[in-house]
Amino acid sequence: MKRLKASEIRQMYIDFFKEKDHMVEPSAPLVPIDDDSLLWINSGVATLKKYFDGREIPKKPRIVNAQKSIRTNDIENVGFTARHHTFFEMLGNFSIGDYFKPEAIKYAWEFLTSERWLAIEPEKLYVTIHPEDTEAYKIWQETIGLSEERIIRIEGNFWDIGEGPSGPNTEIFYDRGPEYGANDPEEEMYPGGENERYLEIWNLVFSEFNHNKDHTYTPLPSQNIDTGMGLERVASISQDVKTNYETDLFIPIMEEVEKVSGQKYLQNPDSDVAFKVIADHIRTISFAISDGALPANEGRGYVLRRLLRRAVRFSQSLNINEPFMYKLVATVAAIMEPYYPNVKEKQEFISRVIKSEEERFHETLEEGLSILNTMMSEAKANSTIISGADAFKLYDTYGFPIELTEEIAEKEGLSIDMDAFKTHMQAQRDRARQARQNSQSMQVQNEVLKNIKTQSEFVGYEVLQTEAEIADILLDGERVDSVDNDQTIYFILNKTPFYAVSGGQVADKGTFSSESFEIEVTEVVKAPNGQHLHKGHVTFGTVHSQDKGVAQVNSDEREAIKKNHSATHLLHAALKEVLGDHVNQAGSLVEAKRLRFDFSHIAPMSQEEIEQVEHKVNEEIWKNIHVQIHEMPIDEAKSLGAMALFGEKYGDIVRVVDMRPFSIELCGGTHVVNTSEIGLFKIVSETGTGAGVRRIEAVTGQEAFMYLEGYLERFNQLKHQVKAKDDDQVIEKVVQLQDNEKSLQQQLDEKNKVINQLQMGDIKDQVTMINDLPVLVSEVEVDNPKALRSTMDDFKSQLQDTIIILASRHGNKVSLIATVPKAYTDKIKAGDIIKNLAPQVGGKGGGRPDMAQGGGTEPEKITEALQFIKNYIKSI
Repeated sequence: MKRLKASEIRQMYIDFFKEKDHMVEPSAPLVPIDDDSLLWINSGVATLKKYFDGREIPKKPRIVNAQKSIRTNDIENVGFTARHHTFFEMLGNFSIGDYFKPEAIKYAWEFLTSERWLAIEPEKLYVTIHPEDTEAYKIWQETIGLSEERIIRIEGNFWDIGEGPSGPNTEIFYDRGPEYGANDPEEEMYPGGENERYLEIWNLVFSEFNHNKDHTYTPLPSQNIDTGMGLERVASISQDVKTNYETDLFIPIMEEVEKVSGQKYLQNPDSDVAFKVIADHIRTISFAISDGALPANEGRGYVLRRLLRRAVRFSQSLNINEPFMYKLVATVAAIMEPYYPNVKEKQEFISRVIKSEEERFHETLEEGLSILNTMMSEAKANSTIISGADAFKLYDTYGFPIELTEEIAEKEGLSIDMDAFKTHMQAQRDRARQARQNSQSMQVQNEVLKNIKTQSEFVGYEVLQTEAEIADILLDGERVDSVDNDQTIYFILNKTPFYAVSGGQVADKGTFSSESFEIEVTEVVKAPNGQHLHKGHVTFGTVHSQDKGVAQVNSDEREAIKKNHSATHLLHAALKEVLGDHVNQAGSLVEAKRLRFDFSHIAPMSQEEIEQVEHKVNEEIWKNIHVQIHEMPIDEAKSLGAMALFGEKYGDIVRVVDMRPFSIELCGGTHVVNTSEIGLFKIVSETGTGAGVRRIEAVTGQEAFMYLEGYLERFNQLKHQVKAKDDDQVIEKVVQLQDNEKSLQQQLDEKNKVINQLQMGDIKDQVTMINDLPVLVSEVEVDNPKALRSTMDDFKSQLQDTIIILASRHGNKVSLIATVPKAYTDKIKAGDIIKNLAPQVGGKGGGRPDMAQGGGTEPEKITEALQFIKNYIKSI
């Protein structure tokens, strides 16, 4: 076999299938576009589901790609195995209703064994097939020439992820030689078994059945090919190394870690695990951030946070105790740049995000260790075992590897309930596996729409009204020749002015009518073969195929949509100017009444930033910029600086919306002729929608005017309420009211203080000894939590060596506060007091060992709760 770099293997694979007339599908972003069912793109086929289930017909039925992927269902195995990764590349060739088993198998064999390509010795290759797939067996034996003993039948060779396309598969294995695993009696020493000798390098899936809703299987109308070859695995074979981690995809990262740690890779099995974890996770984190994900406490952001924390924890075994992962981004970018320039382009931003997250975690580690100490104290008091639930919480929330918890606990003479810990781990894996099974499922192929190949022309850029003819009518999923009044139908026109929902822009509404019928058009989507498929309700008359009529778009709505779409482009450019080039569109909605724009950004925008963005957009509107629309080759568009929306697929000829010098983007939507038509732009809200994604909602034109009118009306009401003579006096009056309210509150607090003192007398007399601890537990009369804190300060100044627990009621709410002198925090913690006290009044709370706060919604239970907490302190 040839010795090749990973980048050479990747390019060679693409070149091979290009020669076989395959269209190159660019690697899609790891964050799925328009697919909420997936957390990450996790395979080569994940981005092609629409082709496999027939929702869309590709420009060419033969496709090849190198797809970056993330799988995180077995994170805890990464570092301990030879080939487990969270980030990997899948090389794939696909056929959508074109070639099938004979060609797929021949292509795979040629690429692997031909001297021109990988040049693997044929005698080192074995295959597995499904026992009932006699066709595949025949091809491998008669066409390829494999002997019977090199074709292994395995029952599990059937690809099925639920409803949609499914079918048998054949896997190709490389024999690494008897020196791999020969002395391990546990290994199943045959291709397809659990062993280190026979390495699976390629899987060819033959999609030939529909998995139906009732779990029956029927032949697919259109058979497909889906293959996947792992780049990391093939590189390990080509470069003749034991594991994927010794390939040129990882070794430069290992070398950088060696410089930081002062330790060497492949010299100590224990430290090797840390090297592998760091190298794998920094690739995943770098690529995920470059594709728009950001660390957070939920969803994919949580996955990133967990990966980074796991890597940092393992780095401590290499004596690295400071932020360093961010320094590795440059190395990852350099390794992957030939095919994935995005990491290099965003290197500075990725490093900044990772460094910030590392610094935050080093602070969190202190908290995690504190929590572990508390767990160990509780375990010592009750038994010598830390519960599995507690150990899992420490692992899952704070990124503590279970091995670290075991190590620290063992030093204290404690053990962990590992059976319970494993139960929690398995539950987490089951949830992830179930999510994968649910999310990857495709739709059952619809043959009716797929077979409609009628020509249909979109003329909606130029006109909003046109004469047209009905080419096809669908009722209840079937083609029909005519429909009667009061039916909801789908139909295709030979030409249409109706925009189909696309690129975030909603579809046009309107009518298609003649003297004998009228259809109210409510929705327009693109059919599998690209025609505009209209949904409409027949309001009168009978409609026949080939009927002629007038298609009329609702012009008022279209005009409003155009304003909002052009404003969205200006907003995108303004966000990049104000926040930075890392801003990427993460979704949008353009409709008549508003626009919504989602974008990647790590923090909420400040009011100043929002005002800056709003001002920049309005400046461009008022500059009367002529909006030019061009169609040109994509390379020419990019040379002009046209911004392509990240993750979108574009053809060779693209439509460019030019509002230079401020904005130039590739876009298929409808737009104004001049920015002045937008009139006015106003941001209505800026919120977070998930991990590292912010959302701006805005209005333009008439809606912006009406929005500001509403504000003016409320301002005038306020002006009247505060009895201001003119507009300038309103703020002065409001400040005066606030000052008066503050003064009255201070007077009230002082009076409450006096009342409390009269009611309690000398508070030193209220102190009791509980378990040899001086404790004051009392309900006090104050109006709000702030006043309760002030009262606590007064009490503490008089009772500096006393544990103080106070409660107050205000309306239907309860406020709680507890302080513990530092001399006693090794015996009892304020946070634990509040955590136990708050539920007694229907609430929750917590805090530091020396001070904690909480609240509840059941003030009638205060007396009972305070007695409870006295008993709690007695029990310690």
